[in-house]
Amino acid sequence: MKNWITIVFIFLGITVFKAQQTDLKVMKYEELKKRIQQETDKFLVVNFWSTTCGPCVKELPHFMEVNDKNSGNPGFKMVLVSLDRLADKERVIKFIKNKKLTAEVILLDDIKRMNTWIPKFEKNWDGNIPVTLFYKNGEKVHFNDGEMSREDLEKTISEHLK
Repeated sequence: MKNWITIVFIFLGITVFKAQQTDLKVMKYEELKKRIQQETDKFLVVNFWSTTCGPCVKELPHFMEVNDKNSGNPGFKMVLVSLDRLADKERVIKFIKNKKLTAEVILLDDIKRMNTWIPKFEKNWDGNIPVTLFYKNGEKVHFNDGEMSREDLEKTISEHLK
């Protein structure tokens, strides 16, 4: 009887672990753009990053502090867009768990078309990351190229989140 109980708990543990792994949404550019445009009632912070980008990883704790601080505000939303390869999805999931990322994370499976969609997000974006775009009522209000400090992030948000 104990063996059956052990087997059931192992099965349940594996099932829960697998369920957690599906939390990462995978999208193409068009889906992400549509998603951003639909957030017309929010101030939206969209950060493009990668698990292999040192400055990206360095700034993420600041983003999580700010996200947690604003989590009770229905007019605020943060989305982290991973530019890791789809083949590295499991690594991204592990990274999300290890770093305890609280914002929504999307894996953008559209690396081959970067030269097409990057200028559609921002004409001055040269493709380097991290990059953060800020939207209010579905319209872009600020573009930050490069790593952001917590202070700069909070300042940008407070200037536009009204």
